[in-house]
Amino acid sequence: MAQKMTDEEWRAFVSYGTRTGKLATVRADGSPHIAPIWFLLDGDELVFNTGKETVKGRNLARDNRVALCVDDDRPPYSFVVLNGEARPTEDLDQVRHWATRIAARYMGEERAEEFGSRNGVPGELLVRVSIDHVVAMKDMTD
Repeated sequence: MAQKMTDEEWRAFVSYGTRTGKLATVRADGSPHIAPIWFLLDGDELVFNTGKETVKGRNLARDNRVALCVDDDRPPYSFVVLNGEARPTEDLDQVRHWATRIAARYMGEERAEEFGSRNGVPGELLVRVSIDHVVAMKDMTD
C-alpha cells in the first residue's frame, strides 16, 4: 500500500544516484512545458542550470512558478513532486560553481570541471527554487 515519504526519505530519494527531474514551467499561453533536468538539493532549495534563451529560461523570466517530478519507474514505484518559485541569476561565479557541482553528480568528479566550464558561461542561468510544497509517495504497488 502506498505510503507518504518522510522529509528525510524524499530528500534521499531525489538525491539518489543520477535520477533526473522532469521540470514543468509555464508557457506564455499558460500551457505547461516539461523538460528533463540535472539538479541538486541545497538545503530547502532545488538548484539547476539552464540557458537564458531556452524555453525554460524564457518561461522563468516571465512566470517563476515551477514543478519538478522525480520518479522511480521500477516496482514498487515511488515519486516526489516539488512545487515552488524560481529565482534565476546570471552571476557567473555562482553559475559556474553550481554547474560544476551538478556535473559531479551526473558525470562524476573526473568530468565535473569540464562540464562546469562548458555550462558556466555567459548566457547560462543558475536557478534556485524555494520548495513550497512536496508530494512524496513510496511503494505505490505494495
